[in-house]
Amino acid sequence: MSKTPESKEFQSTKDFFALCNNSAERLFAEVEKTVPQYHQAITSLQHAYTNAWKNATESAISMQREFASKVGANTAVPPTIAKMVNDATEEMIKAQTVQNKAVIASIDAAQQSVNTFYESTKSFTGLTQTAMQNWISSCTPSRN
Repeated sequence: MSKTPESKEFQSTKDFFALCNNSAERLFAEVEKTVPQYHQAITSLQHAYTNAWKNATESAISMQREFASKVGANTAVPPTIAKMVNDATEEMIKAQTVQNKAVIASIDAAQQSVNTFYESTKSFTGLTQTAMQNWISSCTPSRN
């Protein structure tokens, strides 16, 4: 990761909270830069994985076809076997569709959890600020 330059505020401040805030902002800015990189890397990996399996399957079928042709094997498929293969393929496609829906639902649930955490944090912060103000006002002598 690249080093981010220190801001002028960070360089000149002596306030602890400004220091913490500046550090957090710099950290999250750096983290946010990596999201597109992760997305691209995962997408590329998924495409490479799918293409590798597709090519391996096509190569295996092609070699077996060539071998059967050269040895003169009968490759006729009875209708019951063809139906079994087609039915199995349909079931695999259905299973993949269900798996995809489950993964998307899990991602949506995780997103909702993050949103709930964010909203809870906002509410907790507001409640804490109110409590802090009440505590400070009750402990601070009034100036009459």
